[in-house]
Amino acid sequence: MSLLEEIISILKDLKFDVQTSVYENVAPSKYCVLTQITDTFSVYADNLPQVDIEEVRISFFSKFNYLEDKERIEKSLLSLDITITDRRYQGYETDTGYHHYVIDVAKHKYLGGK
Repeated sequence: MSLLEEIISILKDLKFDVQTSVYENVAPSKYCVLTQITDTFSVYADNLPQVDIEEVRISFFSKFNYLEDKERIEKSLLSLDITITDRRYQGYETDTGYHHYVIDVAKHKYLGGK
């Protein structure tokens, strides 16, 4: 299962509306948009990749206090060995009325040797 699929499953279990790249529906009071950041092979031996690294940005939007939901998302990610590489408050969007919070995550899959 890809990291993107794992995150979609986590967020749906937490009862968040979630879409990838752009939210195309009428936006609810809180929702998430996922963006694939990278998908790379790393650590080579004998010309074969040893580690597959996937990174995804979770953009969380809420018209309410976002802190409790942010903590729920983070706890769920960490419980499944997903690394949080960055997290930050992007700001309050006055034109939409949403708080925007970003969580960047990564997952390293060890492919092993020959």
